[in-house]
Formats: sequence, structure tokens, C-alpha cells
Amino acid sequence: MALFTFRLPDIGEGIAEAEIVGWHVKVGDRVEEDQAIADMMTDKATVEMESPVAGTVVRLAGEPGQQIAIGSMLVEIETEGDAVEAPAPAAAPEKAVTSEPVEREAAAEPLPMVEAEKPLEPEPAIVPPKVEAKAAVMASPAVRARARELGVDLSQVKPSGDHIRHSDLDAFLLYGSGQGYRPAGKSPKRADEEVRVIGLRRRIAENMAASKRAIPHFSYVEEIDVTALEETREQLNAHRGDKPKLTLLPLLIVAICRALPEFPMLNARYDDEAGVVTRFGAVHMGIATQTDAGLMVPVIRDAQDRNVWQLAAEIRRLADAARSGKAKSEELSGSTLTLTSLGPLGGVATTPVINRPEVAIIGPNRIIERPVFRGKEVVPAKLMNLSISCDHRVVDGWDAASFVQAVRKLLETPVLLFAD
Repeated sequence: MALFTFRLPDIGEGIAEAEIVGWHVKVGDRVEEDQAIADMMTDKATVEMESPVAGTVVRLAGEPGQQIAIGSMLVEIETEGDAVEAPAPAAAPEKAVTSEPVEREAAAEPLPMVEAEKPLEPEPAIVPPKVEAKAAVMASPAVRARARELGVDLSQVKPSGDHIRHSDLDAFLLYGSGQGYRPAGKSPKRADEEVRVIGLRRRIAENMAASKRAIPHFSYVEEIDVTALEETREQLNAHRGDKPKLTLLPLLIVAICRALPEFPMLNARYDDEAGVVTRFGAVHMGIATQTDAGLMVPVIRDAQDRNVWQLAAEIRRLADAARSGKAKSEELSGSTLTLTSLGPLGGVATTPVINRPEVAIIGPNRIIERPVFRGKEVVPAKLMNLSISCDHRVVDGWDAASFVQAVRKLLETPVLLFAD
């Protein structure tokens, strides 16, 4: 037997340490060569580390949430053969990243080690009880989470289509079997739960805290009549052929890109330490995207050069990549202006937090149909509030308001979006 020391390799230029996000193994586990052993997060990426040898894990470098310096021991594995020390191997490909790096001091204290007590004795085999096989239940993660909270066995819910939807769950609760759900008038009681803030969630927390701490935000909200815009969108979708279906976002991005040349102070980044504002000629539009792991901001490069169909396709591609954990590092960094939308949950108005070091963020809100005056007549109109938050150190309120008014003119006269 021999002891193999696997040291954390160099997993990126300028990276001095990485955070343990999660272990795939524990002390005493048998691992095979190339088996995943840990997920490590740097300021730029979450990287899956793989074991270069087969053997038994005898020591781990710490708990999730702790920092490990590059070149320090990550795992010790007992192998057959002579004792060896692992060189710094190449890391596995990136599988998920945050939108921007956040500087952080290295841990001052050495990390606690988790060691196995020797000798390791095999545990008695446990024979699981026999269970009857159930048919696979097709449902989204959101439906499954809601069913768990309600105490509903999804195998008892009849889907209206190829998978169980929220409406199917609602129907079961109202008219179902009478079992597996709480009676009307009672609220569920959940046990207290402590959740460690690590990995991407901690990165998001640090970014948001730094943004609010360093940037004096101000917000401006304007109401926009999108009746004509929605009619245009419906007409475009009716004749789209094999093109992706248009949402509001591609049309809004076109309007933003057309208005920005007159307001270069908004398409910018502020290096407050150097005291330099960089105003960008190209628009690299960040699209805030909610994923199971947390908020990510994939970036549409050179948005000003794309038409509405190309923007729609790129929004869908980047959102799918972010949610599946397949987005590349360069696809999640380098934005110059961010757009954040909650879709149908958009609310009446929002005050979004700036994606530092950018200086502005734009948020469309929910479209609501209301009566409005057109001359002396009262007619129905589709109205939407558009929010913008700006860094008051480099953007004046007049500039922000004037920019939104320019965007408003384009959206309320949608033919201008397609004019040369």
C-alpha cells in the first residue's frame, strides 16, 4: 500500500485559491481513476476535479465553503504500489461560472483536515427492503418542489399532457383522492433549516453586497404604451416560419442599442479604484437569468449588430446553456449593460441592483391592459413600466431619464426599430 497526495492544480491564470463547493466522495470511499471527487469554485468557474488514481480516500482537505490554496493537498488516497506525490494535473472542463470575479482575501488560518481512523473496517452489508417499482413521473423541478411542500405523491396525480403541470397539481388538490394534501384553511409547518451560503450563492451575495455598498443607486421608472409593439410582435410571430418565437426582450434590446449612441455614459464600466470610466462602443448585453444554482448573467456579444430573430435565438441559447451548467466562462463575463426581466412576474415597478462594475441596469415590468384616453375617447391599451437603475457617481438623473424617453419613443413607434 502507498499514500497518494492529490494537490489542487492550477485551474486558471491568476487563480491563487479555490472554494470547496461539494465533495463527491468521503473518507473510506473507494475511487476509480478519472472518477469525480470534488467541485471547486474559483472567481471565474466551478471546476470538477477528477482522481488521477484508483484507491481508498483517507483524508480530505476540508468542508464545503472553505478555501484551498493552489498546490495544497486536496485529497489523500491509499493505493497499491510505491508512495507517490501527485503533480498538478489539468482540471476537468468548466461546467458553470459566475458572471464576474469578486476579490477576496485568502484564509489566514490553515484548513482543518478530515482524517480516517485506521484501520478501516468494512461495514456490514445492508440489504435494502424490496419496493415495488413505480412508473416514471414526468414533472418540472418547480412542480416537484411544490408537491413535496404540500405532501403530494406525484404518482397519484394524473397529468393533462405528457407531464404533470401546476394546473394538474391544483386539480388534484381540489378534486383529487382526498389523500396526500392538506385540508383547506390549514397552512403547512416546516422544520427549521440552516443552509450554508457557499459556491455560486455566496458569489452572488458578495457581488450584490459590493454593488450596494460601493454604488449610490438611483432608479427611474417610466410608463410605456406597448400596444402597437405587441401588435407588431404578434404579426412577426405569425409569419416567423422556422425562426424562434419573439418575446418582448429582442425588441427592447434593439431599442436600447439604437438609443445608446446618444447616451454613451450608460454603456460603460467604472473602475472606482483607478478613477476611470470606460465607455464602450459595442453593446455587450447581459441578460440576467435565473437558474437552479442562482442568478447568472450570460452575455450577448455585439448586440447592436444583431436583428430581432438573431437576438431571440441567442437569448434562448445562452439561457439554456446557463440553466444546464454548460455556459462557458467567456459567455458569462464582459457585459457592458445588463437587462433583467421577471417575465410575467415583472410586477408594477422594480429597482434592480447594478451588475458592478457596470453603471446601469434596465428592467421591463409586467404588461397590463388598462383604459386610457386617446383624445376624448377611452380605449384599451397595453401599458408597461420600464425601470432603470444607475450609478449616480457617473450618470446624472437627466441623462437616465432622457435615455428612457428615447427608448420609449422607439417602443411606442415600433416601425422605427426596423428603419435604417
